[in-house]
Amino acid sequence: MPIATPEKYAEMLDAAKAGAFAFPAINVSSSQTLNAALKGFADAGSDGIIQISTGGAEYLSGPSVKNMVTGSQAFAAYAAEVAKSYPINIALHTDHCPKDKLDGFVRPLLEISAERVARGEAPLFQSHMWDGSAVPLEENLQIAEELLAKAAAAKIILEIEVGVVGGEEDGIVGAIDEKLYTTPDDALATVRALGTGENGRYLTALTFGNVHGVYKPGNVKLRPEILKAAQEAVVKELGLAADAKPFDLVFHGGSGSSAEEIGAAVDFGVVKMNVDTDTQYAFTRPVAAHMFSHYDGVLKVDGEVGNKKAYDPRAWGKAAEAGMAARVVEACENLRSAGTTIG
Repeated sequence: MPIATPEKYAEMLDAAKAGAFAFPAINVSSSQTLNAALKGFADAGSDGIIQISTGGAEYLSGPSVKNMVTGSQAFAAYAAEVAKSYPINIALHTDHCPKDKLDGFVRPLLEISAERVARGEAPLFQSHMWDGSAVPLEENLQIAEELLAKAAAAKIILEIEVGVVGGEEDGIVGAIDEKLYTTPDDALATVRALGTGENGRYLTALTFGNVHGVYKPGNVKLRPEILKAAQEAVVKELGLAADAKPFDLVFHGGSGSSAEEIGAAVDFGVVKMNVDTDTQYAFTRPVAAHMFSHYDGVLKVDGEVGNKKAYDPRAWGKAAEAGMAARVVEACENLRSAGTTIG
């Protein structure tokens, strides 16, 4: 299918919220990882979200170019073409963008999409993330308000982060401390600043102990009940139905989480979960196995010529893509999105 339209993306998110499931949002940085993610979603029979970070966008532009906008445009164009061959809906998203990279990443991409929409075309991406976790909440929400207006005009959904995700991703570092836990007051401040959809739809990453990267079990305590408390605070503030979930929530730092933790987060309103570290390993592990198993083929040992079939990038690339695709299927199963394409 073609890349999801803004209307189809909204329908995907509505279906997830109503059906108590969430979409894996798979980070990619190349055509190979993009193809692996597409195959994984198709194998799972799940719609999904594929995203690039600032570092991924820069990497996609080429090692001597290093331009995040160029890489983003190239990624979106390639994804739009290859996604047509898969029987699922895919939305494109840009991941964590801190304040110092807004002018070189999200803002110009919003302008490109606004120009496309003015011509009657679809936006380049279906959603963008503003990562204001490193600035005070008041400034975070002021910038979010500005970006939300621009995103809504371009038929794009904005993602924000309220709280801090620990660990490191693409140079964005979050300490592992009490700031990992969003408070109900933070949630109320968000709704007061941005509304509940009337000013444009947005996704909210509320933090409940999330950490980017790899960490041992027990090092950080995930507390999904924080999501429930945030939803309930807004329900009370706005006089909504008791079972309402006003926030469309995002689970960051999802790699390594247990099925129980994931399930609880989804029950409390998570509709998108970022998966990066686990899929990176799932892609690289088969490559390592190939190199170790065929070392005398991939290397010209003792003056020999090696084996072209062994060092052909397609040989180990196919194994890498299969490994990553399998991990995407697992993510869909954990998030209950497997078999839920809306057609």
